[in-house]
Amino acid sequence: MSEYGITIIGAGLAGCEAAWQAARRGIPATLHEMKPEKYSPAHHLPGLAELVCSNSLRGDSLENAVGLLKEELRRCGSLVLEAALATRVPAGGALAVDRQLFSDYITEKISTHPLIRLERGEVADIPEDGTVIIASGPLTSDALAGSLARLTGDRLYFYDAIAPIVTASSLDMGRVFAASRYGKGEGDDYLNCPLNTEEYRCLVDELIEAEKVPAREFERMVHFEGCMPLEEMAERGPETLRFGPLKPVGLTDPRTGAEPHAVIQLRAENRDKTMYNLVGFQTKLTWPEQRRIFRMIPGLERAEFVRLGSLHRNTFINAPALLLATQQLRSDPRILFAGQITGVEGYVESAASGFLAGITAARRISDQPLVVPPPETALGALMAHITNADARHFQPMNVNYGLFPELEGRVKKKEKRQRLAERALKALEEWREGL
Repeated sequence: MSEYGITIIGAGLAGCEAAWQAARRGIPATLHEMKPEKYSPAHHLPGLAELVCSNSLRGDSLENAVGLLKEELRRCGSLVLEAALATRVPAGGALAVDRQLFSDYITEKISTHPLIRLERGEVADIPEDGTVIIASGPLTSDALAGSLARLTGDRLYFYDAIAPIVTASSLDMGRVFAASRYGKGEGDDYLNCPLNTEEYRCLVDELIEAEKVPAREFERMVHFEGCMPLEEMAERGPETLRFGPLKPVGLTDPRTGAEPHAVIQLRAENRDKTMYNLVGFQTKLTWPEQRRIFRMIPGLERAEFVRLGSLHRNTFINAPALLLATQQLRSDPRILFAGQITGVEGYVESAASGFLAGITAARRISDQPLVVPPPETALGALMAHITNADARHFQPMNVNYGLFPELEGRVKKKEKRQRLAERALKALEEWREGL
């Protein structure tokens, strides 16, 4: 397994990005993917880099740290960003993709690269020699997870939830209206189901009382705040959803000319807009309850569900205790970790982790000095967090401006993010020159 340069386990976003970056630097890589021989509970497509939750890579503006991270990756030649921009679908101020085309794009790039060898089949054990990148993701197979537990002596997890997808043809367009919040995008990037006060309260009550999928007796439910199930949010208070995924701010119902009490947004899943994702509707309700309750929503009375929501366990290591700043394992530096298994959360963050792991592995094999991006960059701030956070309370984290070093001097609040982004991109260019 170690005869062909770098061995990479897992061909999700991180694994594919790592292989691509190594190959760009002339280092061959063997990329292992267990599909289609074996699928995790959340995967369905045979292709690489499958997006199993939302089809959105989140905000596209430098006002958001994830937007800055995208720009950094784009400037650095990221395969994932190249694929996302080539397969994007309208989504207002966000970067969303056609998930099938996105997977197809990356699969074709990886499978035809002369320095990347794609091996299909499950890897149950970590190679005993050679440079290895473990990018098996939060849905790591039981066999490999057991091997990782023996390697690290540590196994952590939280629970993640997936939102349902409905067909466009099954929606009642007499009740649903097309609009993006605050008029961003093309104006019809999202479909909106408006709720009045009574309809909203009824939905909240039903969510609280509905039957949920129970955890097994030996498992403790630990949810990631960024993917909190809808019904969990509803139980926090009657107004929680209205100030969260169902917030009506920035939207006007054309039938009434006023802002609705609450709004459920649907985002296109593909370029043809034949399928829509219920934004923020990740759930652990049983499937019969999902069909019953979600069809109570105005406009979804006859909804045809292409995919129902589900709950899956996500595995991640205690990165601050186990990894160096380069994502190398402290106890065995020939082994690197990349992607969500390190505790980064989100598609773009996973790609960023894989991007850096690929560079580190390639430089290690080439006997070049190992480098890490400066903490002023989004790449550096994210890596600094997962390798320097408090190991006793470590939890997965999305990139955010709170991770960045403070600016010098006094800066007006409305200018702070722009200044942070400008500083980051300047530092990035200097770091790239050093590479």
